Amino acid sequence: MTSSLTLISHTLCPYVQRAAIVLSEKNVPFERIYIDLADKPDWFRAASPLGKVPLLKVGEDTYLFESAPIVEFLDETEGKKLHPDDPVTRAQHRAYVEFASQILNGIGALYNAKDEAAFKQASNVLRSKFEHLEETISPVGPFFGGEHFSLVDAAFGPAFRYFDVFEEFVDLEIFDGLETVVRWRKQLAARASVKGAVAGDYPELLKVFLLKRQSWMSNLLAAHSDQTRLAAAE
Repeated sequence: MTSSLTLISHTLCPYVQRAAIVLSEKNVPFERIYIDLADKPDWFRAASPLGKVPLLKVGEDTYLFESAPIVEFLDETEGKKLHPDDPVTRAQHRAYVEFASQILNGIGALYNAKDEAAFKQASNVLRSKFEHLEETISPVGPFFGGEHFSLVDAAFGPAFRYFDVFEEFVDLEIFDGLETVVRWRKQLAARASVKGAVAGDYPELLKVFLLKRQSWMSNLLAAHSDQTRLAAAE
């Protein structure tokens, strides 16, 4: 529908990734602009009343904000729909997009935990959510609702990406025994739209971000980095 789209982004934002994934799935060309959220330009402050990314510029001076309405807009106006046709199933999918957002909140609690007890508590909360998904997602897959990629899959791809980095330096047990979730996670990680939603330096940028949190996970990452440097020097 739109002649040109611009996605205003931040390098690490998982909500931006959702929009980028949907645009890619629908083969919609778009421009991508990255901003520094610590030094927001005036035009961004005017266009984003909540001061957050993503923003989607859809006209000369027209911006959409918040990831949920952005991806819904894209699904309604661009290409084949990713939402199910059945209204009940569609409502369920919308609920699980929000469930993905709650998991992102849990991931934030994990990497901000100040000590081991808080870290384990956050890990257990996330584990319970993925246990629920183990009983909810399609048992045959490969995606959340079966054979078709949906907006739920677009929401979970960025969430799983965090764990790809975390597992480089911490032994998490969140996915142990959850075979269906693990299979789904692998399918999403291999999806071109999911892989392409971030730049190649995303893992290193995330590690820099984590080291600044002054948290339990920061300490684990710092210790791992020190061990890696020592091993390389030997």
